[in-house]
Amino acid sequence: MSEAETERRCPFCRIVAGTLPSEQVYSDETVVAFRDLNPQAPLHVLVIPRRHIRGINAPEAEDGALLAAIVRAANQIAREHSAAESGYRLVWNVGPDAGQSVFHLHLHVLGGRRLGWPPG
Repeated sequence: MSEAETERRCPFCRIVAGTLPSEQVYSDETVVAFRDLNPQAPLHVLVIPRRHIRGINAPEAEDGALLAAIVRAANQIAREHSAAESGYRLVWNVGPDAGQSVFHLHLHVLGGRRLGWPPG
C-alpha cells in the first residue's frame, strides 16, 4: 500500500486532516490530541503526531524532538484536566498483542481516577 493510500485509510491521519470528527483537546504544529472514543478513565486522550508514523517501534519514531513534543503535550493535557497532582498514566501500546489497534503512533493519557496495577 502506498504512503498516500495508508494516510487516506488511517483514521488518525483523517482526524489530522479534519475529514474525521474528533473531540480535540490540544493541537500544535507537531501533534494533535483528542478524546478516546472508548474511554477507560474519566481522562482518556490520545496524543498523535501530525505525520503518519506506524508506531513507537518504527524507525521514524526515534526522532527525539517528536517524542518530546508528544510527551510535552500529554503532560500539559494532564495539568489542564486536573490529573497532574493526583496522578496519571502514559501508555504506548506496541503491536496487536499489546492492544494497538490503530497503526499510527499514539500515546494514551489516562487519569481522573485511581488506576489499578498491574495493567491489562
